[in-house]
Amino acid sequence: MKTRTFDVIVIGAGPAGENVAGRCAENGMAVAIIERELVGGECSYWGCMPSKVLLRAGDVLAAARRVPGAAPAVTGGVDAAATFALRDQFTSNWDDTGSLPWLTDRKIAIVRGTGSLTGERAVEVHASDRDVERLTATTAVVIATGTSAAIPPIPGLAESKPWNNRDITMTSVVPARLLVIGGGAIGLEMAQAFRRLGSAEVTVFEAGSRLQAREEPFVGVEIKAALEAEGIGIEVGVGLRRVWRDPNDGSVNIELNDDRTFVGDEVLVAAGRRPSTTTLGLETIGLTPGKYIDVDDQLRATGVAGGWLYAVGDCNGRALLTHMGKYQARAAADVILGREASAWADHTAVPRVTFTDPQICAVGLTEAQAREAGVDVRTVQHATGATAGGAVVGTSFLGTSQLVIDHARRVIVGATFVGPGVQELLHSATIAIVGEVTLDRLWHAVPSFPTVSEVWLRLLEAYGL
Repeated sequence: MKTRTFDVIVIGAGPAGENVAGRCAENGMAVAIIERELVGGECSYWGCMPSKVLLRAGDVLAAARRVPGAAPAVTGGVDAAATFALRDQFTSNWDDTGSLPWLTDRKIAIVRGTGSLTGERAVEVHASDRDVERLTATTAVVIATGTSAAIPPIPGLAESKPWNNRDITMTSVVPARLLVIGGGAIGLEMAQAFRRLGSAEVTVFEAGSRLQAREEPFVGVEIKAALEAEGIGIEVGVGLRRVWRDPNDGSVNIELNDDRTFVGDEVLVAAGRRPSTTTLGLETIGLTPGKYIDVDDQLRATGVAGGWLYAVGDCNGRALLTHMGKYQARAAADVILGREASAWADHTAVPRVTFTDPQICAVGLTEAQAREAGVDVRTVQHATGATAGGAVVGTSFLGTSQLVIDHARRVIVGATFVGPGVQELLHSATIAIVGEVTLDRLWHAVPSFPTVSEVWLRLLEAYGL
């Protein structure tokens, strides 16, 4: 059995794993990174990047249709074949060769195979050719294995061969009828993307009382109306009794608890994620396999003596977003390097975007979360497009912007923006929240005219400034 020793061993070469490995290596540590699939991880090949490519062409056409002078030029729909070809370019046809130099240039050893802990600072890597390599870390082991799609226990669903996020972002087929289970970001983005790519019928099923249940209530109302206006069926507050695939024609059938049945050609399951921690050997160090790895604000795994085990990214369950995983990775690397660091933004200022049209952009606490935390809050709202900049962007600029304000401290603790292409408004809100910038100071941050960002001025005026 081959054995090697490194300062730091990272299991998982997605964005979080790459960032912690890179930061440690750039500061003189000997680092190995273990990957059983593709270097670059879920985000690069099956998540963030390919899904946004699938959305982009439809967004551009919709933006043109909002402008009276451009709308007559939009005489066709999305070219699905060209969109899939561009997706293939972005994913390098699911080949990670181009991702390797970033690691090798930093002298990070890439170890192919499945890594699992065998004890304190000890990892075994089982390669596909059945070779086994034993690695030892002198300083730290970092888990960065992410999550995978969860399949809810609906009778017949697993046997119906449903699509998950990987299947739908890799497909080059546009099903005529697409059924979507889940009204969160993945479900809504792919429902709209494939409706615009050419699916004649798309239906979304959400068991909860509204879409985007973790965001402000108005978000679910506005995105539901927008999707329905495009011919997407939305079934909210419904229970799924059973699912089956017809052995004769291959169609998928969903039977609801109210006895209605919906038929599609494919069904996408986008109803949550589960941590990819089952095969990590966590039981050898007293942790539970298949669960999120609980960590403190220095990203050290709790309950592990010696402080040598870290978990960054989705596998710790703190904030299942690529950018937050990378943030945690930078913090963890600093701690490993002996610096003072803490990942406190996870608790107060998590930015998130659902890239539907209109986009749903939010950061920090919702009003309900703030009140639950005991904050004396006041909320202010303004129509996102009711600005000079919004009028220039085009007609039907729908959506609401809202600030959640800590009234006693006169600082923003949460912000939500709904509207076409408003993701670039979000970072200003993130800076305001992280910096605890007072409203009186923000009053002097003058938005340029005519831009959609003038909605900031209108929100402050609504507060009374």
